Amino acid sequence: MNWIISIISLIILLLLFLPIIELGTRWWLRRRNLYYVWYPYLRFEFYPDHEVYPELEKKVLFEFNKDGERGNELPSAGAGLYRVLVAGGSSAECALLDFPTSWSSGALENILKKPENLRMLGASKVHVGSIARSGISSAHLNFIFQKVLPQYQHLSVVIVMVGGNDIWNWLQSGAPAIYKPAPFPIADACIVYPNRPFGWSPKVTAVSELLREIWRRFFHPVKVHRNAGKWVGKAREMRAHAKEIRNSVADPKDMLANFERNLAELLKSAKSHATRVIVVLQPWFEKDHYTSEEASHFWSGGMGDPSKKEEVTVFYSLEMCNYLMRLIGFRAAKVADDLGVEHLDLMPLWEPSLKTFYDFIHFTPAGSAVVTEAVAKTLLQSYSKKP
Repeated sequence: MNWIISIISLIILLLLFLPIIELGTRWWLRRRNLYYVWYPYLRFEFYPDHEVYPELEKKVLFEFNKDGERGNELPSAGAGLYRVLVAGGSSAECALLDFPTSWSSGALENILKKPENLRMLGASKVHVGSIARSGISSAHLNFIFQKVLPQYQHLSVVIVMVGGNDIWNWLQSGAPAIYKPAPFPIADACIVYPNRPFGWSPKVTAVSELLREIWRRFFHPVKVHRNAGKWVGKAREMRAHAKEIRNSVADPKDMLANFERNLAELLKSAKSHATRVIVVLQPWFEKDHYTSEEASHFWSGGMGDPSKKEEVTVFYSLEMCNYLMRLIGFRAAKVADDLGVEHLDLMPLWEPSLKTFYDFIHFTPAGSAVVTEAVAKTLLQSYSKKP
C-alpha cells in the first residue's frame, strides 16, 4: 500500500513540477530576445533530383553555424576580421549548390581569404555568412534586418540581393492594380523569434524546443533529403501545359512602391550596422527568344505557388516576366543611388543560358562562379569607388 501511495505522490509532484519547468523555459527563451532566419547548427544533406537538375552537383551540404548563417564558424576573436553578411531570397540562398560552390558563402570566402586579397582588404581573416532564404521578399528582409542586424557587433559588408519574390508574390495574387500585401507570419522571415507560440503537446513545448537546440549544437544531426526539388519537375509541366498565358498586367505601381519603400528602409538599417552596403541587382535568364528546351526549365510567374503544392493553370508570359524584372532592377538601382549605396548589375557580365541558370532566376555552379567573381571584384575595389 505504501509503494502505491509513493508512486501516486511522485506522479502528482511531476504533474505540478513539469508545468513550472515549461513556463520557466518559455520565459527564458523569450527573455533571450533572439531572432534567427535559420536554426543555429541546423544541417541538411540534399541530393538534388537528377532528372530535374542534371546540371547540379549530386550532393549538397546545407549547414548553419552558431549565428544561424550558412557559413563556417566565426574565426577566433581579434582584430583584422573582415566579415561579410549576405541576405536575400533563393538566388542568394543557393540551397541546391554545395557550400564551396555557393556565391553567397563558401565560394566568395575562398576567394577573399587568399593572402593577396587579405592584404587588399587590410584584413587578417575573412568570414562570409549567408542568412538568405527562399521566398524572402523586400518586406521580409526589412523585418529581418530590423531584428537580426542588431545582434551583430560588427559587419564589414552587407550584400543584398532581393526583388524577384516581390514580383512573384504580386503575380501569384493575380497582379492587381491596388496592391497591399497582407501581413506575413513572423516565421516566414525568422524561424526563431522570442514570441513564437508554444503548446502543451510534447512536440511543441518550449522544453522540447530547447532540447532540440541542445541536440543540434552538440550532436550535429543531419537531415537527409533525397530527390530534393523534385516538385519543380511538376511545376515546369504546369507552365508548359498552362490553360492560359497572360501577356499583360495592371499598372505595377503599388507593387513597385512597396518594394522601393521596403528596400530603402532595409538599406538604411544595413548602413547603420555595416561599414559598406552593396545591392546586387537580381539577375535572371533574359532573352528575346527562348528555345523550347530553355522555356521548359521555367516554372515561376503563375497565379499560385507550386512550391506549396498549389495547382497552377494560369501563368504570365516570359516577356511580361522579363519586363517586370527590368522594372524592379531599375527601381532597386535608383533607391540605392538615392541612399548612396553601391549597386552591382550582373546582367552585362554574361550571355544567359542553361549553362548559367537552371531556371528563370537560379544559378548553376557555372552561374554561381560568375556571380562570385563579380562580387569579389567589387569587394576588392577601393571603398571610394563604385562598381
